Amino acid sequence: MLRARPFATRLKLLMALAAASGGSAFLPAPAAAAVVLAPHRAIYDLTLVRASEKRQLEAVRGRILYDFSGSPCEGYALQFRQVSELNSGAGRVSLSDLRASTWEDGAAQHFRFSSENFLDEKSLEKVDGDAERKADGITVKLSKPQKKTFSLDAALAFPAEHMRRIIEAAVEGKSILEFPVYDGSETGEKTFNTLTVIGREIAPGEKPAKADAAAGNAELAKLRRWPVTISYFERTANSDSGEQTPTYALSFELYENGVSRALSLDYGDFVVAGEMSQFDLRQPASCNSEAGKAAAPKDAAGGEAAPAK
Repeated sequence: MLRARPFATRLKLLMALAAASGGSAFLPAPAAAAVVLAPHRAIYDLTLVRASEKRQLEAVRGRILYDFSGSPCEGYALQFRQVSELNSGAGRVSLSDLRASTWEDGAAQHFRFSSENFLDEKSLEKVDGDAERKADGITVKLSKPQKKTFSLDAALAFPAEHMRRIIEAAVEGKSILEFPVYDGSETGEKTFNTLTVIGREIAPGEKPAKADAAAGNAELAKLRRWPVTISYFERTANSDSGEQTPTYALSFELYENGVSRALSLDYGDFVVAGEMSQFDLRQPASCNSEAGKAAAPKDAAGGEAAPAK
């Protein structure tokens, strides 16, 4: 899921980026049938739901561009951009722009990531790296913000594996899921513990309470979906020594093909809603075709994510 300062969302968006099974020798093998994610492109319009008095935030206006492609055998690529205009009142307006690209192989062995974060059109930070899972752990090699190599626990899930396991748990009727994740966010060195709460299954054909671009799609209407909330806790030396407050929480309705709608991003002192305004569901390509191949990221994503006028 990457966070722009002062506000953005993580790449897990969860990203309805997810790999199909194939599994990993270092993660529990799925009991359910393989989860296959649908290539798609979605735009979410962002608005402020509420803010605490200490935040002094009067309005938020923005967009998320989410472009997911690939196949289980060739890996999945995500092009992501979030542009947010934050109005603190008295003419104080700031513009946050997070651009990111990721690629993950279908077996959750290899993860590449690139991101750049802008504030008021000035670049604040760039992150570029590569993570590879081996028998003795995960090796991360960063080229930005500075060259660095370090090791992580093999139990950490990459973003695609994270989402796949959530869908598998939902299909199996589970309501709680806990495990650590690594997504290359911020400086590329942080890891997070996650707590996922999965709500009651929403049957195919059951219309959403609020109409959006997903609600009008005939193919999505044939699928099950679940209300999901994921809380992220920064991993530290004291992570297991008592109750922690989440860094932030993300709620959404998750379809069994990986599409997400009705986003809610809770940053503690303010909450932002993301309504899907545009949606393009693509047919999954054959693993043997060139169209089924997802290219690894070369640089942070661009795209039409500017706030609507």
